[in-house]
This record gives sequence, structure tokens and C-alpha cells, in this order.
Amino acid sequence: MQHFELKGQTRKVGNKAVIKAFRKQGLIPCNLYGNKTENILFTVSEKDVKGLLYTPMSFIVDIDLEGKKFFAVLHELQFHPVKDNCLHIDFLAVDEKKPIKIDVPVVITGHAVGVQQGGKFFQNARKLKISAVMDKLPDTLPIDITKLGLDKKIKASDVKVDGITIVSDKDTVICGVQSTRNSVATETEESAE
Repeated sequence: MQHFELKGQTRKVGNKAVIKAFRKQGLIPCNLYGNKTENILFTVSEKDVKGLLYTPMSFIVDIDLEGKKFFAVLHELQFHPVKDNCLHIDFLAVDEKKPIKIDVPVVITGHAVGVQQGGKFFQNARKLKISAVMDKLPDTLPIDITKLGLDKKIKASDVKVDGITIVSDKDTVICGVQSTRNSVATETEESAE
């Protein structure tokens, strides 16, 4: 999995006025906790985190707080309801030797047989939650749909990758091919011949 480097400045607990002052300076208040780490409050530059927040990719975040380094994953984000800028970020500290739960983007490969028969392809899940140790985490989960026929679906339980456990609900439908009027008409013409 790709790493994203982020430098931050530790801060003290503050009231709303202090937090507003940070935001006016282009800083985002953050919180780091978990993995036997004491709760650490810090700020990061809004410009520095754009590559982390506005992408479909998932990252292990290497946080540098005045010389102290931590591995973390994004845990929770708060956005402004109107301006849509990030107001607060929670990071969950992780251990490189213990399994990490993280959302990983799904990448569809191939051309479904069902689409060639006139069906319509759909994709419900863009990411799946997985668990693995840091060095086994993939950047993406490739899903081959070549053998996907009419009215067939691929669920999270169908995805098998060595060294990785799928944590998402087993019944989560990732993608599938639906019958259309075209495919039904093609089938009835073939059966009439």
C-alpha cells in the first residue's frame, strides 16, 4: 500500500475560538489515537492533506509531529456542510506488525460475457473493507468480470486474495450484469430459431 507523508504541529486543547483561528490560518485540527498511543492533538496545513482527502485511493499515513513519527490511517473526517472543506480529521494509529482494517478501492477488469449478450453492467461497491498486516495491504482489489453472465453478480464473499481477509459484509454486491429488453429479445430470437 502507498504511504502518504504528512507533517503536523502539536497543539493544546482549545475552545471554539482557538479552533476557528486555526482554520482561518488554513490549518485543520487533527486527532491521533489508538494502538496504545495517548491522544495527540495537532494541526496540519489544508494544502498538505488535499492529496490524501480528495482521491479514491487509500493510504498509510506517515505522520511526523516535530520529529516523532507515527503510522496511521484515516478514521473519521468532518466537512463543512456548505463550503465542503475539511474541518477536522481523526487518525487511527496502527502497528506495522498487527492487522490493519482499511477500505481499498475495487478495480474492475475485463469485459463481461453478459454485456456482450445485451445485458447492462452495474457496480454497487467502489471500495471494500479488508484486514491485513501493513506489508500485505494492496493498493487496489482487482476484480475480473470476464466470466460474468446475464443476471449474475459478484459479492464480497467471492473475492479471495492471499494474506487478506475481507471484512466487508459477505453479501455486499460489488457488481453484476442485469438483463435488459435487448438481451431478452436476443434470447427469444435464438430460442425461436
